[in-house]
This record gives sequence, C-alpha cells and structure tokens, in this order.
Amino acid sequence: MKILLLGKGGQVGWELQRSLAVAGEVVAMDHDDGADFTQPEALLARVRAIAPQVIVNAAAHTAVDKAESEPALARRINAATPALVAIEAKRMGALLVHYSTDYVFDGSGSHARDEEAPIGPLSIYGTTKAEGEDAIRASGCQHLILRTSWVYGARGGNFAKTMLRLAAEREQLKVIADQIGAPTGADLLADLTVHMLRAARVNPALTGTYHAVAGGATSWHEYARFVIEFARARGANVKVAPDQILALPTSDYPTPAKRPLNSRLATAKLQQRFGLVLPPWQQGVQRMLEEIL
Repeated sequence: MKILLLGKGGQVGWELQRSLAVAGEVVAMDHDDGADFTQPEALLARVRAIAPQVIVNAAAHTAVDKAESEPALARRINAATPALVAIEAKRMGALLVHYSTDYVFDGSGSHARDEEAPIGPLSIYGTTKAEGEDAIRASGCQHLILRTSWVYGARGGNFAKTMLRLAAEREQLKVIADQIGAPTGADLLADLTVHMLRAARVNPALTGTYHAVAGGATSWHEYARFVIEFARARGANVKVAPDQILALPTSDYPTPAKRPLNSRLATAKLQQRFGLVLPPWQQGVQRMLEEIL
C-alpha cells in the first residue's frame, strides 16, 4: 500500500512518519517538497504522479489569531485545496484521512459533543476547517475526518514547554481557567490514524467523521498546574510557587480569534467502532514531560 503524507513537518505529521511506516510505503511531503497548499495545481500534479492508495493530510493553517487577518489564505489551505485533494482521491479511489478541530463548534454548554452535534464556529480558523470538512464529504471520496483538540508534541513548541519556561523565570503565572478540553498528543493521533485507516481499508463502512481526543478533560489552568508540579517533583527549575499559578477568565485575555470555552468531544463512536481505548490526557502529557525534562 502506498501512502502519501502531506504536511510531514508539523507535530502530527512528524509522528505520522513513524506510525505510518508499518502500514506501507510512505511518501512524506511538505510545502518544500511540492506539497504547497497555496499552489493547488502543482500539489495535485504530485498527487497524480504518486498515485497513492491512501492520502493523509496533516497540513493546515493553524495560526488561529493570524487567520483572522488573512482569511483568504486560511480558506485556501484549510478548505479549498483539501476540497481539490478530496476530488482527486475520489477519482483515484484513494482513502483520504484529514484532521479537523474542536473549533468547528461554538463552545457553549458543558457537555461533550458527539459527531452529530450542530457546528457553530466562532473564528476564521474554525469556519475554514468546517468548510474543509463539508467539501471532503461532498466530494464522495472515502474519508476519515478526525476532529481533535489541544494538540501537543514533544517536538517543537507547545503549551507545556511555555509553562515550564515561564515557571523558571517568574514567581507568578496567570492561566485561563474557563476553557475546557482534552490535551491530545500528536503521537496518540498518529497511532490512531494508522489503526483506523487500515481498518477502514478493509471495511469501508468504518469511514466517516470521528472525534479523536485523549480521555478526560481539564482547563488550561489545571493543565499548567499538572505540568509544573510534575516538573517540580522531578527536580526541574521551578520558581513559581504552587499557590501562585492563578486562574484567569478568558475575558481578561482578549485575542483576535474567539476561542470556544467548551471543547469537550465525545469519543464513544471511535472507541466502539474500532475497538480502541483512549487513554487519559494525563498519561500522554506525563510521557511527553518525561521526554523533554
């Protein structure tokens, strides 16, 4: 099986290079290799030349605040070009794996939304990711769309690394406490992807849209406390005191893009259909911290 991986340089793409290797021949590309989502004609030419059985698209415009000032670029990368890739996947009979986000929802309430919940994006990023989802479904190609949230990886920057850096520099931190979600490791997403695509290739009835996040939920404030206390217990340089990690409401930290307050995603569909167990978010974060500390 030939697998084309687009967006190999991102956190999820980096992990996918590892996980997909067990499933077949992987051709991994980024914008420097001709997989530039702002140049769809050249990208499609590469897709046709490679002729994969599976296309995994880990490329996206993920600069949430910046997207507010460049909506056309965000739409091209997150919606218009993925739509063309989906049409090409349909023509070739290839399975398309695509990643989406909790930002397609409006973040109201306190319940975990399932895949059938109505969307209501609050930002350009969320809107363009929702448009990308719709275009892939409309193409008629076999697809797996994985909605996820709060993605981190040991490679590159992430929230935990930022908190550790600030905790070593400052005596007090203020962290948002009213946004709730599930920190989800890029490695977990990559491992889910290879399991799901192999199963869906055998049984096309398994294709569709799924919520793919780690188990449980937390706030950014509690996430920060978990990270810093774990680091403190491991003897890392932590200057901030436990009682000086202060809770901050979103209203005190305005940003160009509005964030959903409730990013809880229900994962029963994924777990039941694929026979998988999604580990608690703490397990993945702890593993990542052990790697970087």
